[in-house]
Amino acid sequence: MDNDKVWTERFKRLIMNNRFVLGLLVLLLIGLNIRVFSTIPYVFLPFVALVKTVFLPILLTGIVFYLLNPAVDLLEKNGVKRVYSILILYLLIAAIIALLITIVVPFIQGQVRSLLDNFPRYSKQVELQFEQIVGSGLLEQARETLSFNPADYVERVTGQLSKFVNNAWTSIGAVVGAVTEVILSILTVPLILFYLLKDGRRLPHYLLQFVPTSLRGETYKVMSEMNRQISSYIRGQIIVSFCIGMLLYVGYLVIGLDYSLVLAVFAACTSVVPYLGPVIAITPALIIAIVTSPFMLLKMIIVWTIVQLVEGKFISPQIMGKNLHIHPITILFVILTSGKLFGILGVILAVPGYAVLKVIFVHLFRWFKVRSRLYEPEKS
Repeated sequence: MDNDKVWTERFKRLIMNNRFVLGLLVLLLIGLNIRVFSTIPYVFLPFVALVKTVFLPILLTGIVFYLLNPAVDLLEKNGVKRVYSILILYLLIAAIIALLITIVVPFIQGQVRSLLDNFPRYSKQVELQFEQIVGSGLLEQARETLSFNPADYVERVTGQLSKFVNNAWTSIGAVVGAVTEVILSILTVPLILFYLLKDGRRLPHYLLQFVPTSLRGETYKVMSEMNRQISSYIRGQIIVSFCIGMLLYVGYLVIGLDYSLVLAVFAACTSVVPYLGPVIAITPALIIAIVTSPFMLLKMIIVWTIVQLVEGKFISPQIMGKNLHIHPITILFVILTSGKLFGILGVILAVPGYAVLKVIFVHLFRWFKVRSRLYEPEKS
């Protein structure tokens, strides 16, 4: 009996009370779980299907929630019941959408159709300007040196297009399925959004019921910080993108650039992605400006430079502030990595996702410093 107690004490001292050994055991369990998940993935197919089904509606609802929730809170503080506040916002949004459909969308559609009709002419002008700059003799020499035959190139392109058309019928079902999924997601957003705006404040307290009592205080702090980071980023980035679109539209109208509204809307949409968005947005404007005239290209660059200076020096500091505390180089690397892993959706969600993970790991590291006693207490 005494031997059992001795071995029990040794086991506690060497295993249970040894942080290094416990850390290795935790890593071992994580590795075993990853191995099991990779070996029998079919077991989790229903769960994966559920996540794919609800992910897009929840994502869209979350974005709209962070945009509308401050307005609902403001109306509620002024004496309007929360349900009535939500209904008022719904009616206002419906009126704005109807106005856009009847006035703005047809105008944009006309500009897009005109741009597509004039695209062959633009391509021909770019080719002529390129030949004038480089010189036809140099092009002929390059063709002979590189054994480049335009006829062969056109034939190869035509063959690839034929293959693409033949294979398109096989993937048309997938395209229709994806479009149907997006439409259903958009239709379910208003219903989910209504209940989220109505009862969203109760959600954190409901989730805290599943957390141990001793950890609820710290968990609530983490959830509050995550909510603040996401809300400030989504609201700020959308407002900044809208301001960029408006400034570019005014600037394009002043200099007389063709398709000013389409180019400004495109710039506003791509500016949602920091740093990479403006680079993408300037490309079509550069092409149209080059085709128009060298002087138009100079004016377009001046307008773009002024807008970027105004956005960087005045708009973003006032709207975004320094809430995220993320270095621009870090943001760029995060966007590139997330885009490589998850595509366009990863590019869009890279920064808020990184902000959430940063909050979690910062709090975990603080908890580890306190519990491990390996660090000196921070001086207040």
